[in-house]
Amino acid sequence: MRGKTVVVTRARPQAGEFTALLRALGASVIEFPTIRIGEAPDPDALRAAAGRVASYDWVVFTSVNGVERFWSALRSAGADTSSFGGARVCAIGPATAAALETRGIRPDLVPSEFVAEATVQALASSGELADRRILLPRAEIARATLPDGLRACGALVDEVAAYRTEPDGADADGVRERLHAGEIDLITFTASSTVRNFVDLLGPKMAGAEVASIGPITSRTARDLGLPVHVEAAEYTIPGLTEAIVMHYARLQA
Repeated sequence: MRGKTVVVTRARPQAGEFTALLRALGASVIEFPTIRIGEAPDPDALRAAAGRVASYDWVVFTSVNGVERFWSALRSAGADTSSFGGARVCAIGPATAAALETRGIRPDLVPSEFVAEATVQALASSGELADRRILLPRAEIARATLPDGLRACGALVDEVAAYRTEPDGADADGVRERLHAGEIDLITFTASSTVRNFVDLLGPKMAGAEVASIGPITSRTARDLGLPVHVEAAEYTIPGLTEAIVMHYARLQA
C-alpha cells in the first residue's frame, strides 16, 4: 500500500489499531474522525440497569463502547463483575468479546456473523427465548433489528442507551481540499454513523477516491447516501477490513 493515502473516520480513541495496521503496510493515513463517543443521555437509567444486571437472563453487548460505558455505570452503582450472577452474556464481534474478557467475563455466546440478524438467530438457537429477560446496552441511536427480532421470539427486552455518537469532523476543510485535489485514494468507514457524518460534512462526491466498508450494513448506508463501495470486508472487524483493502489493491496490481 505504499504511495496510498487512506482516510480513517473512526472516533479518535479507537482509530489507533486501524491506523497502525495501515501504516505498517506502507500507507499514509489521515485520521479524520467523523464521530466522537458521548456520555449516556440518561446516566441514571444506565446505572439502574447495571445495578439490576443479575435479574436478566441475557445481557447482549454490541460494541466495545457499550462494554466500557456499562462497566463505568456498574462501578457507579457500587457493583462489579460478580454482580452479573447467573446472567448469560452475548458479545457481537471478537473486539467486544475481548473487552469483556479483560473485565473478567467470558462471553457465553459470540455469533459467527457480527450483525444483528445473526445475533437474533444465535440467541434463538441457544434456547427458548419466550419470556426471557434480555438487557441491551448500546448506542442511543441504533438499528431496531436486534430488539425487534428478539421480541418477535417472545423475549422481554430492555434497551438502555449506554452512550451516544456525536458528530465530530475537526479539519473538515483540510480533508476536503486534499480530496478535491485528488490526493486521497481511499476513505474507510467502520459504522453507519461514520458514513452519515462524513456525508454531512463533505458531501457524497468522492473526487476519484474509493470507499472501503467494514460490512454490509455500513455499505448499505453508504450506497443509500450516494457513495459507491469498492471494498467490503468479509469479516466485519478492523483486521478483516484491512485484509480486504490489501486484497483489493493486490487485484488492481495483478
